[in-house]
Formats: sequence, C-alpha cells, structure tokens
Amino acid sequence: MGKGGQTEGSNGEEQNMAAWLVAINTLKIQPFNLPPLGPYDVKVRMKAVGICGSDVHYLKTLRCADFIVKEPMVIGHECAGVIEEVGSEVKDLVVGDRVALEPGISCWRCTHCKQGRYNLCPEMKFFATPPVHGSLANHVVHPADLCFKLPDNVSLEEGAMCEPLSVGVHACRRADIGPETNVLVMGAGPIGLVTMLAARAFGAPRIVIVVVDDSRLSVAKELGADEIIKVSTNIQDVEEEVGLIQKAMGGGVDVSFDCAGFNKTMTTALTATRPGGKVCLVGMGHHEMTVPLTPAAAREVDVVGIFRYKNTWPLCLEFLKSGKIDVKPLITHRFGFSQKEVEEAFETSARGGNAIKVIFNL
Repeated sequence: MGKGGQTEGSNGEEQNMAAWLVAINTLKIQPFNLPPLGPYDVKVRMKAVGICGSDVHYLKTLRCADFIVKEPMVIGHECAGVIEEVGSEVKDLVVGDRVALEPGISCWRCTHCKQGRYNLCPEMKFFATPPVHGSLANHVVHPADLCFKLPDNVSLEEGAMCEPLSVGVHACRRADIGPETNVLVMGAGPIGLVTMLAARAFGAPRIVIVVVDDSRLSVAKELGADEIIKVSTNIQDVEEEVGLIQKAMGGGVDVSFDCAGFNKTMTTALTATRPGGKVCLVGMGHHEMTVPLTPAAAREVDVVGIFRYKNTWPLCLEFLKSGKIDVKPLITHRFGFSQKEVEEAFETSARGGNAIKVIFNL
C-alpha cells in the first residue's frame, strides 16, 4: 500500500475522515487511519483535491482500464495541501509549507526506475488506484520527495491542477513540441485543454483543437486555440473533417494529440498528420481500436503513447509561477467536504457539459 493509503495504525490525534468508494455510485465519508510517519515522510493537511475522469470511472463501474476496485477505497489523486508534520530525515520542507503532491510512489529499484522512466514502474503505488487509497481526506502521509513547495503566487487550487497539467506536459515532451511544431488537439475535455495549454507553453506557434461538445467551443477559444473545428461522432465524416482541419492549420499538422482515444479521433489524427509527423495517444477511451495504421506507416507517421508522467511538477510550477500557463479558468466548480457536497461534486463532474474541473476545498 502507498503512503496515505494504509488503513492500519492510528496516531491518536483528531479523527481523519476521507471519501470512501464503497460500491457503485456510492461514496461515504468515513474514518481513515493513517500509517505512522516515516523518517522521509510528511503529513499533509489536504486543502484542494480535484476530480479526475478516472475517479468518475471508478465511481460508476468500480474499474478503470485494468484496475478493479475489489474492496472499499479512498478516492482522489489531484491534490495540494499544507505540511503539518515532517519526518526526522526531511530537510527541504517545514511545517506550514504549501505543497502540491505527485501521487505515484515508484519502487526506484526496477529497470524502468533506474532508467528514469519511473512512471512505467510495475510496482507503482498511485493514489486511488486499487488497492492503494487516495487523497480526498483531511490528511495524508506521503514521501517528502513527492511533495513540491508552491511558489508564493501559486494557489493551492493551482497546485492541485499540477496533476492533470502534468499529463499535458509529459505528452509535449514525448512529442518533442517546440517553436516550429504546429499542433492538432483532438478533444476539449480537461486533458485536451491542458495539453493545448502545455503545447503553447512549449512554443507551438499554431494550435487547432477539435471539439464535439458545443459547450467547449468558447472555452477552447478563450484559452488560446488559434482555430476550433466542430466535428461529429460519425467516422464516415473523417475525410471531410480532415480537410477542414488542414485548411484551418494553414499548413501541415506536425503533431496530433488524441486526447480522447476513440476509433474516430485516432483515425482523424493519423489521417490529418503530415508525412513524417507524429501522433501522440493521450486519451484511453477505447481499450482496443481499429485505425488506418498502414497508410500512416507509409507516410512515416510516428505513433507514441503516454502513461501518466515523470519529473513534471517542477516545470508545471514554473509555468504557473511565470504565467506562461493559467489553469484557473479550467476550475469551473468548487465544493466543500461534506457527504452531500461530495455526492453533488461527483454528479456535477460526471454530467460534463460546462463542468471542466471540479475541485474540493477542504
């Protein structure tokens, strides 16, 4: 079990409460006992926790991809808070520091970890990924080296947004985004929007975003998309829509990010990308897809995937501190931490529509 994810032990202080996923569509605020504080750990009072699409998947189906909830689990992994206690060997953080938490604890012993790709660690213990508990709680215990001090001009809510933003930053690194890279983003959900913001911060001169939902048209424009293409969900429309995308780009699509992960979005990305370009699969809407790989291969279109992120928090915080990225417009709904509000928050996030990022203020 990961830090902040064990239910054994009690330190005798005020009772720690957390939002437990106990059954399909059933969340309960119940006591959550923390593990003892290790020498390299910190105890953090949670202040801001966001709802991710994976949290909603777990609530609706008790599973996300191959991860299955088999026993009650504390939900939540996008988080920031204030240090309340530090382990005896912690040197870089003190009580009162505001921090953003990276939610995955890797083993640091396997080949992936030793090569620096710790996000691929098979022993990863990640907040709210079964059987590891999450962070929608009054307090969690977490390794100090995965807690990043917030700059003075970055809020706790923005700190919590480092988690979804990290997905976009990691995708841009994998796709080698730079000042000469024209970018297509498929999907305008939270991940599509943070990927767009990250691509701009990495220097992309022109970004076209593709949306299905009318409610995201104005949001995408306000956040800086150069052009927005409204498309259907009908795969028969791909050829026509690719023409619209290429016209809107005004040149070749160097990199396409599929932030949805469906047959149609990936087909569109592969078809729209120029010869020698790159497609980065970010979203995982479909477990399996049927897509035109052979024509893409004949044009030497590279396909890369991403899984979570690695070493992204420092850069995310620098982007937020400098103002190169502003995530505040993505936070559309805020809730407190009561039984009623937890239920309402998840209902709001699940409905989508004008709800982009829903955050708890604890």
